[in-house]
Amino acid sequence: MNLRLSLIDFLNAIPLQWGFTQGSARGRFRLLFDVPSQCARHLRQGQADIGLIPVIEYQRIPSLSVLPGISIASKREVKSVIFVSGRPMPEVKRIAVDTSSRTSVALLRILLNEFYGNPQAEFVPRRPDPQGMLEEFDAALIIGNPALRVDTRGRRVYDLANEWYRFTGLPFVFAFWALRRQVDLGEDAACFYQSRRQGLRDLPRISRRYAAKLGLSVGEVYDYLSRNLDYSLDQDNLRGLETYYRLAAKWDLIDTPRPLDMVPLTDEVEEAALLDLSKFEIPALDADSPKEQAQGIPDASLPVEAAPSGKKQ
Repeated sequence: MNLRLSLIDFLNAIPLQWGFTQGSARGRFRLLFDVPSQCARHLRQGQADIGLIPVIEYQRIPSLSVLPGISIASKREVKSVIFVSGRPMPEVKRIAVDTSSRTSVALLRILLNEFYGNPQAEFVPRRPDPQGMLEEFDAALIIGNPALRVDTRGRRVYDLANEWYRFTGLPFVFAFWALRRQVDLGEDAACFYQSRRQGLRDLPRISRRYAAKLGLSVGEVYDYLSRNLDYSLDQDNLRGLETYYRLAAKWDLIDTPRPLDMVPLTDEVEEAALLDLSKFEIPALDADSPKEQAQGIPDASLPVEAAPSGKKQ
């Protein structure tokens, strides 16, 4: 029986997931697509064996292991996790928060409490409707694809990864591959690193495919995937993650942090896991390449299951 793999329905995850939908690992796993918070729920409830989950959930779900060397992170500005406000951060009172990624919600709380001196700000969960959120509240936390196209004219915009870097000097890690500890990936562990490599090599194709779907230019999508995101879990990213966990515990967002339990890899797979992405040559965007028709996520031709919940929070 194929292992069940829970994937993220956001653009930032496409390069990591590319091999499972379009590449060499296509058909090897049973796929579920949802928002990050629901990917974590799939793991917690045993509806998935492996998931691309918000990093905060590792500290909340027992008996998980992490695939080393791979994540969704940002070294500086991320663009797709933004705090939009009509007031400066220290003065905001009520905030509409999209709970699609609990890591980002916790990050905003840490920034407000630790660095902006505003622990009294009230968080109000809302579905991801940026304009509606901004009409009703002082400010809004906007995550994922909606953040890339929201109209922010006349408002202050704080990029949360950039704010994190400004105060800590460290990158920020948003998500990584986690699996239930009893799951034995065996030789399938290599698929996750092959998928990343295939996704990075196909960034021009991915950019052309998803630009029309998202209402963005091909260049905007390509720049976002190639410049704003980092798909490693290198030492700098790990230091940023450790600092995040420490501050999350300080503000009672998690219990005492437990160290990452990394999945043991064979020497061959470990070499792929430790790939230095700064030296990995991503193909340039060729403006003369033929455009591909935008497709939904997931591709309807793939053997994909609906998320068991039927809902997205």
